[in-house]
Amino acid sequence: MSAPEIHIQFAPELALFVPHGRRAGATPLATDGVSSLGHVVESTGVPLTEVGTLRVDDREVPRSYVPAAGDSVRVDPVARPQRVPGAPLRFLLDVHLGTLARRLRLLGVDTAYESTDIGDPALATRSATEKRVLLSRDRGLLHRRELWAGAFVYSTRPDDQLHDVLDRFRPELKPWSRCTACNGLLRAATREEVADRLESGTRRSYDVFAQCEECGRPYWKGAHHEQLEAIVERALAEFTSPT
Repeated sequence: MSAPEIHIQFAPELALFVPHGRRAGATPLATDGVSSLGHVVESTGVPLTEVGTLRVDDREVPRSYVPAAGDSVRVDPVARPQRVPGAPLRFLLDVHLGTLARRLRLLGVDTAYESTDIGDPALATRSATEKRVLLSRDRGLLHRRELWAGAFVYSTRPDDQLHDVLDRFRPELKPWSRCTACNGLLRAATREEVADRLESGTRRSYDVFAQCEECGRPYWKGAHHEQLEAIVERALAEFTSPT
């Protein structure tokens, strides 16, 4: 008995993940007759973190649906903005996304980051334990079953990465409220409170400081402040609603 064959079509946004021959129009795909449609889609290389609505013959079906011979399947990307139910929106980034982590923290977004490679199983487990959305460019990592939630980072450019994450998840922005080094919360601090962590020139030149409640790192409007301010202003202009 031959394997049931379906016809599957991927939305253009998912073309990155599928073999070249399946990128244009519906293409035939043999199934085993028992696997769920979610499993079938994932077997083509598309992480389920990137999959939104599944349609069979123009009707929406769950991922648990078992496709039958002759089914015409349409795979759409995740709808934006994406809602992550069940927990406050928080992120976990892998070792390759350090700049993105710092920029999210700059905007006040709760962002955990592993600066060393702790391995895929540990990252996925942390995502599940802390209920954080794992952001990664590692497709294999996003296929792991133990993930709580995940998302592929499509660009290699930090500016584009930040825009993509903000556009997809629309997190609440609270600029200048988190430590870019450790993700701890910042508080206002006097010069005397942070004096032992400052160079003498900084102590003489600045009066306004903040300090991380977790690691103690001091912050002030130094040489790079204008560049950071530009990042903040762009994000606020595009991703916050006018009051």
